[in-house]
Amino acid sequence: QVHLVESGGGLVQSGGSLRLSCAASGIIFSISHMGWYRQVPGKQRELVATILNSGSINYADSVKGRFTISRDNAKNTVYLQMNSLNPEDTAVYYCLAAVQQSRMVPPNPYWGQGTQVTVSS
Repeated sequence: QVHLVESGGGLVQSGGSLRLSCAASGIIFSISHMGWYRQVPGKQRELVATILNSGSINYADSVKGRFTISRDNAKNTVYLQMNSLNPEDTAVYYCLAAVQQSRMVPPNPYWGQGTQVTVSS
């Protein structure tokens, strides 16, 4: 199996910064893409940023210029540097990884357990 462990969430004042990390472990042949999503109570989970193993990156419009996604393929880890945080960024942040466990099977999505980010005004 595959496990994703997130870290780095917490409470920060408006204008502050946080860095989230998500490490994948288990039986991993390759990871095609990794990403971050967020969810607030009563709303659907929404895309924050994704990064392919090619390095191609996609951001939600609401975080462009403030958040930076990166990954370390050797460590099967994805990061999210969040700057200029505002209260609208408050949510549970989830890590996603599309993991291929062998050459013979297609990638499957795996989610982390979520980490709370709270931005106070």
